[in-house]
Amino acid sequence: QGHLVESGGGLVQAGGSLRLSCVVSGMTASIYTVGWFRQAPGKEREFVACIAWSADNKRYGASVKGRFTISRENAKSSVYLQMNSLKPEDTAVYVCAAGPLANSQWSAEYTSWGQGTQVTVSS
Repeated sequence: QGHLVESGGGLVQAGGSLRLSCVVSGMTASIYTVGWFRQAPGKEREFVACIAWSADNKRYGASVKGRFTISRENAKSSVYLQMNSLKPEDTAVYVCAAGPLANSQWSAEYTSWGQGTQVTVSS
């Protein structure tokens, strides 16, 4: 399993933007997909976006499609999540995850997880 560390969270006013980063390290030879999930207190974990490590395949959750963009820089072992037009409903802990299967929206198919970074959007 790999080791993932997120950064870039913070407090933003509605309509603003944030860029989250996820640095992957460790034994990552079997990693194929890196994704983002989010979880708010009292709610279930929600799929946000994912990207294949060696291809351009991307997927987005319906609630963020058109506002968020996922990208990667393999040389820096990093995955980014650009979040635009943020809404109060986007407030949650955002967690980066990696797994060996093709782009998946299911958290059970990811094997490595970061600790998360808090994103708070005020109205």
